[in-house]
Amino acid sequence: MNLVKRFISTILSLSFFGPGVSAAGFALNYEEFLPKSNDFGTEVFYCAEKSGELTDYLSTKRLWLRMLELRLKNDYEKFKSYGLNLDMSRGKPCKEQINLSKDMLDIITSESDCKAANGVDCCNYGVVDGIPEAKKLFSDILGMSSESIIVGGNSSLNMMFDTISCFMFSGVNENDPWIKQGKIKFLCPSPGYDRHFAILEYFNIEPVVVPMTKTGPDMDMIEHFVSTDEKVKGIWCVPKYSNPQGITYSDETVRRLAALKPKASDFKIFWDNAYAIHDIRDEGENLLNIMEESKKYNNENLPIIFCSTSKITFPGAGVAALGASGSNLEILRKKYSIQTIGYDKLNQLRHVKFLKDFNNILGHMEKHRKILEPKFDVVLGHLQKEFAESKLVTWNEPKGGYFVSVNVVNGCAKRVVSLCKEAGLVLTPAGATYPKGHDYDDSNIRIAPSYPSISELDMAMQLFCLCVKLAMVEKELET
Repeated sequence: MNLVKRFISTILSLSFFGPGVSAAGFALNYEEFLPKSNDFGTEVFYCAEKSGELTDYLSTKRLWLRMLELRLKNDYEKFKSYGLNLDMSRGKPCKEQINLSKDMLDIITSESDCKAANGVDCCNYGVVDGIPEAKKLFSDILGMSSESIIVGGNSSLNMMFDTISCFMFSGVNENDPWIKQGKIKFLCPSPGYDRHFAILEYFNIEPVVVPMTKTGPDMDMIEHFVSTDEKVKGIWCVPKYSNPQGITYSDETVRRLAALKPKASDFKIFWDNAYAIHDIRDEGENLLNIMEESKKYNNENLPIIFCSTSKITFPGAGVAALGASGSNLEILRKKYSIQTIGYDKLNQLRHVKFLKDFNNILGHMEKHRKILEPKFDVVLGHLQKEFAESKLVTWNEPKGGYFVSVNVVNGCAKRVVSLCKEAGLVLTPAGATYPKGHDYDDSNIRIAPSYPSISELDMAMQLFCLCVKLAMVEKELET
């Protein structure tokens, strides 16, 4: 037995691992995970002997990995015993964020004058495209004129769906409806927003994956597809603090998008500016105004711009809006005039009275920032602590938005998400950030820090980092 202990002790002391680097190539501080006593090493030795893998353990690399796997599994079983029940699958505002807007519920009462600035009774029928003061509020957020705005219901996603539906069944720019043009395509910067991709799947539109770069989607690829294929009818863009990577499109990227020369005259840019004012750092990032840039190239019919107050006031009871050229608005207003007699004008009025103006909105968003920033710090702090020296795990450090995007070793993302779920932590399904749920590398994982408390988030990130390590070790042992 002493011989076995000395053998394992010798293995652990070998210097050719290099400082903090295992034989498997993991740039981790492996000493943190090594056994603290000879009993642990003896246990591993007996496990190997019992399973008939003793010969494999003559390989230093495999022995080290087996010992690391056992230590990680022991820690993982402890987490499972805690009975965690945390859901971080969506970017949901937390209770403290929602409470910031609770006073809005008291603004309109039975004694209130419910008339809009133009005298319209907000309790009655009418006004398909929004009350004037709501248009003004959104025009300031989007940097467009009030005349270019349609104010809708509570969901910008709903307006995106309706816009696709409109173009599917109504001709755009004197073209046939999309549904009569055969199998059409949409460019999908990826990783991206899963609900965008779900809309395409619903309408049987073929998604075309376009890789994201540090400055936005790969513009060379976009320009090629758009200029050569008339079946390409649109592109999804989350241009500021993109979902999930938190990337803000560079000025050059916005200008190149605005200057596109589509082969299809009914091509559209779906500009989902969901995080237009959603900074989490004191110094946020600026996004060039795509409508103003498009006008320089006589391309004002390209972009249709969407936003909402879902992550400003109430996620389930906000107000959404879109901005577009006069030509596009004419098509959309016709659809909306048939689809509805008018959206919830009382909610529009309530929001205007509460948010008041753009400067007040920015002050309101500063309160959100102070709640969110410490949560992002917890996520990034754990990633930095556990993987700072690793080239195998990478992540973004966004200045705004709602997500942190983590890339693990290829082939490990689904396993990480599965391990987390088994231990009581629900994450966005692996692959969801790609069209049809298929991440070819199986490497991208979206973390949504907003909803849990700081203490819950701390526990969740401990578990997440543990699962990443365990999945990587398991993957290495398969080879």
